[in-house]
Amino acid sequence: MKKKLLFVLSAFICLAFAINVNAQTKKENEIWFKKQEWLGGLKLQPHSSTDMQEFARQYHANKKYWDEAFAFLKNHDLSKLAVGKYPIDGDNVYATVTNDPTKDFDVSKWESHKKYTDLQYVISGEEKIGVDPGAKGLTVTEPYNEQKDVAHYTGPGKLYDAKPGTFFLFFPGTAHRPNITTGGNKTDLKIVIKIKSI
Repeated sequence: MKKKLLFVLSAFICLAFAINVNAQTKKENEIWFKKQEWLGGLKLQPHSSTDMQEFARQYHANKKYWDEAFAFLKNHDLSKLAVGKYPIDGDNVYATVTNDPTKDFDVSKWESHKKYTDLQYVISGEEKIGVDPGAKGLTVTEPYNEQKDVAHYTGPGKLYDAKPGTFFLFFPGTAHRPNITTGGNKTDLKIVIKIKSI
C-alpha cells in the first residue's frame, strides 16, 4: 500500500512539475515575443492572429532563417522591389514579390503548408486574409501535394484586413486564404517569404 501511495505521489509531483514548467515556458515565450528583439530593428508589427507559442518554437529552432527573413525586409526598400523571386538562403528562405489584382472571395482558396511557414506582407494596397488555425472548420478539397507543399480547403473562416505595417505568419497546418479583395479587385504589391519549418 505504501509503495502504491508513494508511486501515485511521485507521479503527481512529476505532473505538477511538468505543468509548471510548461506554464513558465508559455509565459517566458509571451514576454520574449512582446519584447520584439527578434525583429532586429525591423519597423513592422506581427498581426494579432500570430500564434506566439508556435512562433517562439519555430524561431528558436531555426533562428538563422528567421533572422535572415527579417533582415531582408529591413534592408530593402520594399516599394522598389521588382516582381519576382528572391533567394535569401537557398531553399531554406526565399521571397516572392507579386503585384496582382486581389480576388473575389469565391475565387480565392484556403491553403496550408507542411514544409514552410509563410510570412505575408502587403507592401502597398490592401487585401483581406482568412485565417483558420489547424484548418479545424474546413473541408479538404485538394489533399496535400508534397511536391507543391500545399493542401486546399473550403469553408468559412475569420477574415482580417492586411495593410502596410503589419505582417502575417502562417505556420505549418494553419489554413490561410490570402489575396481577397476589399472591393474593386485593386492591385496590391505584396511579398511572401517562405521560411523552412521544423
